[in-house]
Amino acid sequence: MNTKDKLKKEILQAVENGDIAKLYVLEQKANDTFDEQTLLNYYKNILDLSLEKLTDTLESHTKLKMQEVQDFATVRALYEYAMEHYHAGKNEDAAALFEILGGITDDEKFSQAMQIHAAAARKGIDLDTFMEAYADMDAVERSGNFYIGDFTDAVHSLLEDAKKESE
Repeated sequence: MNTKDKLKKEILQAVENGDIAKLYVLEQKANDTFDEQTLLNYYKNILDLSLEKLTDTLESHTKLKMQEVQDFATVRALYEYAMEHYHAGKNEDAAALFEILGGITDDEKFSQAMQIHAAAARKGIDLDTFMEAYADMDAVERSGNFYIGDFTDAVHSLLEDAKKESE
């Protein structure tokens, strides 16, 4: 069995087991091995598994625990999905996804960051402007988090505006 077939078998096993974390571990190998269409399917599997986990979490009225590997991988995949919407200019969809993400984890910093993301998307601030004006990208890079969780002081006025609009 060649390397490509071994990788496909490993990926299939991870999908069958619902092992999102394993799929992220295999991500670089997949990127180095597969063509664009196969990679699209690879990432679709991650998203599908994450959406299933989200549905289960919402139905069971529980929270995803960021210290648990599978929950962490699920949150990462859903955040990436929300950011894809935001990048594509689908601000309402992105805002809704950020709000859901902010409410389904046990991580307070992540939840607060998602509230900021949602407020910016609802206000119609595009992703580039959000990253330039509101995100402290140097701090984000230093933190090593998969999400934007460090912000400039400008975020305070964004949150104040969001609060006024919701009243």
